[in-house]
Amino acid sequence: MVLTQRRKRVAAYKALSFYTCRQGRLPGLDKGSSQGGPGKRDQSNVNGKRREAAFRARPGMDSLSALKTVLVLGLVTGLAGCAPGLNGTGDRWEALYSRSLARIPGEKRDESNRDGDYLLGIKRLRRLYCNVGIGFHIQVLPDGRITGVHSENRYSLLQISPVERGVVTLLGVRSGLFVAMNRRGKLYGSLHYSNECKFKEKLLANNYNAYESVAFPRMFIGLSKNGKTKRGNRVSPATTVTHFLPRI
Repeated sequence: MVLTQRRKRVAAYKALSFYTCRQGRLPGLDKGSSQGGPGKRDQSNVNGKRREAAFRARPGMDSLSALKTVLVLGLVTGLAGCAPGLNGTGDRWEALYSRSLARIPGEKRDESNRDGDYLLGIKRLRRLYCNVGIGFHIQVLPDGRITGVHSENRYSLLQISPVERGVVTLLGVRSGLFVAMNRRGKLYGSLHYSNECKFKEKLLANNYNAYESVAFPRMFIGLSKNGKTKRGNRVSPATTVTHFLPRI
C-alpha cells in the first residue's frame, strides 16, 4: 500500500511539472485571466491545488531522493574500499610478470643447459643404480676402489653436488672420497677435489642419467654386467652400461 501511495505521489508530481513547464501556467488560465475576476479566483484555486499537490508529492520524492543518495554513496564507498585491494593485486601481478620475464632468456637454450637447470644449487644424497646384469649400485670403498654392488650398503650412498650448471661431483659419504676418472678412463676414489672429479650429468630420454668426464670429454662412467667398472673410453650413452638412476 505504501508503494501505491508513492506511485500516486510521483505521478501527481510529474503531471504538475508537465503543466507548470508550459509557459508557467495551465491551459485554462489564459481564458480565466481575460475574464477578470473569475480568472483570478480560478488562478488562486489552481495555485492552491498546485501547492497541495506539491506538498503531497514532496514526501515521496524525498524518499526517492534519499534512496538514490544512499545508493550512490554506497557505490562510491564500495569502490573506494575496493581500490586499494585492486591496486595491491595489480602490483603483485605486475611483480610476478616482471620476474617471469627476467627468467626467460631471449635466445634459445641449448640441450646441455636445459638438462642441468634443475640441478643447480641442489645437493642430493642418492645411490646410482645401473640396470645391467642383476642390477648394481656404484660404491666407493675406503681403499679408493670403485665397484658395483647389488645390495645397498653404507658405501653406495653418494652425495651429488653441483659445481657448475649441469656439472656435479660424486662423493662417497662413508669413505669421504670423490669419484674421479683419469686420462685412461679408469675410475678411482680421490681424497682431494680436482678437475678429474667433475662430471656432466645428462638427462636421457629414458629418465636415466649419464655421467661424462669434464676433464676428458666423451668418457663416461659405466659398469659391466658383472658389476665391475668399465673404462670411460670404451662406453657411450647409447649403451645401458652408462645409464644410472639416482635412487634414495
